[in-house]
Amino acid sequence: MSKQVVWVHEVGRADIAVAGGKGANLGEMVQVGFPVPPAFVVTAQAYADFVNSSGLRKQVEESLKGLNPDDNRALHEASERIRKLFTQAKLPDDLAKQIRDAYASLSKGTEGGAFVAVRSSATAEDLPEASFAGQQDTFLNVRGQEDVPKKVLQCWSSLFTPRAIFYRAKQRFDTDKVNIAVVVQKMVNADKAGVMFTRHPTTGAEQLIVEGALGLGEGVVSGTVSPDNYVCNPQGEAMQVTVATQENMYVRGPDGKTAVVKVPAAQRDARVVTDAELKQLVKVGKLIEKHYGTPQDIEWAIEKGELYVLQTRPITTIRGNGLSAPVATQGTQGKQAPSGEPKLLLKGLGAAPGIASGKVAMLKDATELAKVHEGDVLVTQMTMPDMVPAMKRASAIVTDEGGMTCHAAIVARELGIPCIVGTKRGEHRATSTLKEGTLITVDGEKGTVHEGKVEAAKPKAGSAPAAASKPGAAPSAAPIGPAAKTLTATQVKVNISMPEAIDRALSVDPDGVGLLRIEHIVLAFDEDALKLPRSGKTDAGDAYPRPVHPAWAITNGHREAYVQFLTDNFRKIVAPMDPRIVWIRTLDFPTDEMRKARGGEDEPHEHNPMLGWRGVRRGIEQEELLLAEFEAVKRLVDAGHRNVGVMLPLVQHPREIRRSKELASQAGLRPHIDCQWGIMVEIPAAAIIIDELLKEGLDFVSFGTNDLTQYTLAVDRNSQNVAHLYDEFHPAVARLIEHTIQECRKAGVETSICGQAGSNPKFVEKLVRWGITSVSANIDALPRVRETVARTEQKLVLDAARDWRAAQPSHGHPHG
Repeated sequence: MSKQVVWVHEVGRADIAVAGGKGANLGEMVQVGFPVPPAFVVTAQAYADFVNSSGLRKQVEESLKGLNPDDNRALHEASERIRKLFTQAKLPDDLAKQIRDAYASLSKGTEGGAFVAVRSSATAEDLPEASFAGQQDTFLNVRGQEDVPKKVLQCWSSLFTPRAIFYRAKQRFDTDKVNIAVVVQKMVNADKAGVMFTRHPTTGAEQLIVEGALGLGEGVVSGTVSPDNYVCNPQGEAMQVTVATQENMYVRGPDGKTAVVKVPAAQRDARVVTDAELKQLVKVGKLIEKHYGTPQDIEWAIEKGELYVLQTRPITTIRGNGLSAPVATQGTQGKQAPSGEPKLLLKGLGAAPGIASGKVAMLKDATELAKVHEGDVLVTQMTMPDMVPAMKRASAIVTDEGGMTCHAAIVARELGIPCIVGTKRGEHRATSTLKEGTLITVDGEKGTVHEGKVEAAKPKAGSAPAAASKPGAAPSAAPIGPAAKTLTATQVKVNISMPEAIDRALSVDPDGVGLLRIEHIVLAFDEDALKLPRSGKTDAGDAYPRPVHPAWAITNGHREAYVQFLTDNFRKIVAPMDPRIVWIRTLDFPTDEMRKARGGEDEPHEHNPMLGWRGVRRGIEQEELLLAEFEAVKRLVDAGHRNVGVMLPLVQHPREIRRSKELASQAGLRPHIDCQWGIMVEIPAAAIIIDELLKEGLDFVSFGTNDLTQYTLAVDRNSQNVAHLYDEFHPAVARLIEHTIQECRKAGVETSICGQAGSNPKFVEKLVRWGITSVSANIDALPRVRETVARTEQKLVLDAARDWRAAQPSHGHPHG
């Protein structure tokens, strides 16, 4: 395919080199028949032809010749010079005409021309060793036959932003090999928009949950608007309808930019999605789920009665099948009021199941985190990422705004605590109805808040009740997994990130811990732990403890305290798991995540921290950090705990393994003797040269599929612009994983997975067939994953038996 402009229906997944990631995925959706907004693609070949024929390629080479990417001023000057060359250049007449003709076709019936999004679409094959997602430009609400070609030029020029130049230089990536396509897609000026889950996002029940709000979809996705919630059966019939009060909505303003306006009074409490629209949404949702083979989280929009699918991604938060809602057991269970009916204070959308009681802690923003004590119910308008430390202390979360995909809902489901969102109903909402310090009970399944402490209903005889959802709940809590463990040849382990979750982890009876993330443990190493003056200040002037950067602690005489803190917290997980193995991943903090800690002001500022100074590459340069972690592991070994392994993150070269072993020896820790030694495979380079890495001596290899997928496809899964392209099932990702498993099997080295894909049964089935040794899943997903492993193993045995029988000579009746 050598055309310079193609329509998306002319490309598919196999055409990334032509249309880039965005264009190829859109083409795939269109070819299957999903209602995707129309679009065309200015191909990567058009870019290559242009820079060659115009002489720009040579001019770019001259501008970059001898450039030191660490010289910030020179870097920006080079970028500005190159981008100016593009904006001053003139597109070839033939190409400009093709773009204008395609835009005119896209604009048919639209007076003044269509509003379009002009999006850069990187070709993943040309950027195999780094994710450049977000470095190239996207322009929204572009309009007019003159503006569209200009924006194409600007997208091309965005290959030379300072950070794009910087990372290519650091990755030693040849600029000559860079290509880029541009997608021009008609924008949907939605009358209503939202999200849809093709299964219940927590329980996996066969319900389709549709959330919708008036206007554009930004408000629903960000959680700043409370959407209506519709629970539908597979036929599209609404079984439950929750209408939210919507005061504001996102619209396209007169200037073409997104604006927030007041919803007309008559529509604020009116239902958003009709029965007919629900049936249409459900029908499309089921088809998308069938096509991708796994439950989907879908973004949708309706404009003038026409439904459009904007994005789809797998649901990764489903718990094991048939599990009851978890029940928090903080403190002693209270009794119901004498009337037998506790007072209902508030209703909202149940976003994370479970029942918990606690005192109300009302937060305005992150400066008030100290108000939330262990076991309190965190109440706020909407949570933000910087509220996570307080969310970890809370027994439940209640918010005014938000839907099933908002920040509060997602984090609560990960923490395993009850959550209710979208409580705003007219003048009533959580932040005005609930009072600071009062005792309440939150039911995250039903979406209700009751006065006082209400005793949880006892599980029916024969059922498998759930473990306490609040980390640190009473050890007597019943298990959330099945009563009888299904034995599998492939080990099924659990991911864990904080000691408070050990009881929940043990309740599902894992074969070990395939990933102990230590970042949350390090965040708990704060000023109070070191008895230092609190340096955080709230708006009211109250002091609260900040986390202490471990490098600062070591430099300022607190090394022993830090090592012992790590040792004590590791022991809380390793000891209860003994003799089951616990793989401890060494510290993997991107530089931007510790900047607010005490001593964090020294963290370097990076254009893209996810591709920067983190993982083992940082550990072997800032070796005092790795030495402290290795010494903590050594203290566990000396105490008799031999069920530990060290796992190095973000490995990309054999020398990193060699140096880490040298540092371990300095700490008195003997790899392979005192503990197992392994690496994460989360960079394509590690998978490609796995044979070279194995020569350094490894006991195990574990796949970090979150990063491996992002780095292989050059897709940032946290970017709403490209998240729909994040696909763990992409053949390139699958090929890297399968190749690594095969090489490790030859070498007798154990393989595992600890990324999000390890909690996806469809993906797990593939891994078992490829011969993976173990699978490590999130706590709530483990029972379901174990069931998938067992079923796949049985099918492999059955298939082998059938093949053997089919190969035997026939002993039936003679012919004739």
